[in-house]
Amino acid sequence: MSSPTLIIFRKEMRDALRSRLVLLLVLGLGVIAIVSVIVGAAAYHTKVLDYQHYLEALKQAGGTPSAAPLYFALQLLRGAVEYLEVIGAIIAIVLGYAIVAKEKNRGTLRLLVSRPVSDTAVAVGKLLALAAIWLIVVVALGVVIVVSIRLVGGTFLSSSELTRLAISLGFAWVYLFMWSALAMGLAGLFRQLSSALVVGLIAWLVVVLIIPQIGDTMDPDNQVPGGLFAALQVDKPHEKAVMAHFGTYESTRNTLESSSVSKRFERASFAFLGVKDRYNQRSLGYIATGMRTNIMWLTIATVLASVFAITQTRKRKLLRKA
Repeated sequence: MSSPTLIIFRKEMRDALRSRLVLLLVLGLGVIAIVSVIVGAAAYHTKVLDYQHYLEALKQAGGTPSAAPLYFALQLLRGAVEYLEVIGAIIAIVLGYAIVAKEKNRGTLRLLVSRPVSDTAVAVGKLLALAAIWLIVVVALGVVIVVSIRLVGGTFLSSSELTRLAISLGFAWVYLFMWSALAMGLAGLFRQLSSALVVGLIAWLVVVLIIPQIGDTMDPDNQVPGGLFAALQVDKPHEKAVMAHFGTYESTRNTLESSSVSKRFERASFAFLGVKDRYNQRSLGYIATGMRTNIMWLTIATVLASVFAITQTRKRKLLRKA
């Protein structure tokens, strides 16, 4: 006989498959991410073709080609990560909120928690369902990414690149699950469902949009397209020398920006995908060491959100609010 937790889990998975809202939201996120990958893959393919044409013309003219430019397929996923960071978070909030709200709206909450189950069976079963839903979405997205890069970009991902992609998708799974768990906890905390949704959206605005935007705005290098120092043709040693005079300012800006878990997710994903040149083509150990703080805070935030969801949707608490 199955445990109550697994029964709740299977029920939530069936509900998700039958829900048009869930399917539309997940499909919409998938389409947006896929389009960004296809556009990036097409741009990658165009750059490779342009270089090949340039090389052929140079050879015919008797010239000597310089070092070949390096194109890295995983760098195409910058847009997909940003879409998951912003749009994925709000969809995750809606899914986490809906997994509790539907019970209240249907009037089935009291029936559900009046069953002979443990105090946390309902909460754990719902959390497992959310984790499974996002795992399916992320795995499907990974398959589409690989296929798109092959068919549109015209290149195969190496085993090393596939590993880096899998790690980045793992961060996306944790990040999306964290937002769903937070929203689930809020839906259990507030008697008024509208209040839970409003608080969740405010958290999304502050963490995903406001704090990172303030951090980017405070960065002087972001005020000129392509970078201020690049526009002034200032090399790295001189750039560091200039910024050394603004140590306190830069430390404050970085602290503010780092307080956003969304920025932590973005930095870790960009590092393993090689979006930032500093980590491109470096060993996994080197990247993991450089990103350990971001990974740690993303993990802590997810654990705290899960604990919050369980404590706010325990059987006894739900019965008092049913």
